[in-house]
Amino acid sequence: MKLHLLSDHDPHFPDPARALPDGLLAIGGDLHPERLLEAYKKGIFPWFNAGEPPLWWSPDPRCVLFPEKLRISHSMKPLLKKNTFEFRINTAFESVMHHCRMSPRPGQDGTWITAEVMEGYTALHRMGHAHSAEAWHDGQLVGGLYGVWLGDVFFGESMFSQVSNGSKYAFIRWVQHLQSSGVKLIDCQVPTEHLASLGAELISRKIFMEKLGQLVRL
Repeated sequence: MKLHLLSDHDPHFPDPARALPDGLLAIGGDLHPERLLEAYKKGIFPWFNAGEPPLWWSPDPRCVLFPEKLRISHSMKPLLKKNTFEFRINTAFESVMHHCRMSPRPGQDGTWITAEVMEGYTALHRMGHAHSAEAWHDGQLVGGLYGVWLGDVFFGESMFSQVSNGSKYAFIRWVQHLQSSGVKLIDCQVPTEHLASLGAELISRKIFMEKLGQLVRL
């Protein structure tokens, strides 16, 4: 299989089944809203380092969370019951992205959330497609996440926490909100121990794409 080079003027992507074994599908293009929306509808997401052209991925298997399978640990239940944090939606989208950008990641040198990425997702937010879920404490933003919501699917992008359990609190409240809003699938992209502890699991790309065909709409 050969890596597909995207045209600067054509937002369309090749079949995700043509991705390389590591999930890399295409290179190039831009992060304009039209291209980002086309990517998410096809189960593709951008992930690249500063100074690199955009790299587009569709891994197999795919890490997902079915909202009804959300796992809440015993340590989190008292925090949720007491409303330890204030949960907000879309009140500080750009700040959430900034915090995600600045948060250190184990095994990563620098950040993939470049100025181009921030501009692209902020544009999606203004269009009503990208959303932030936030945990606040004493008037301060202390945790949160952002991603893209299309139809009955939420595509998670990144999260951050400045205090213990801040991001986990926002994540749990957000999943509960998505479930009550009819969302059937949450895309977590690639597996981590943290996501697995919350109930995320792996499914094949074929099944993932079938579900997108049923659930995604603008």
